[in-house]
Amino acid sequence: MKAMLVAFLAIAVISVGADIALDYVGFSTQEITSGPSVRHG
Repeated sequence: MKAMLVAFLAIAVISVGADIALDYVGFSTQEITSGPSVRHG
């Protein structure tokens, strides 16, 4: 049971870290799906 809880915590940490890292690098959904003529607010 303890190993499963640690695994769930690891999944949460990895997903939040990946989201922040991808936004920082420029792979956010907003930047990927819009063309150059769209202004970002």
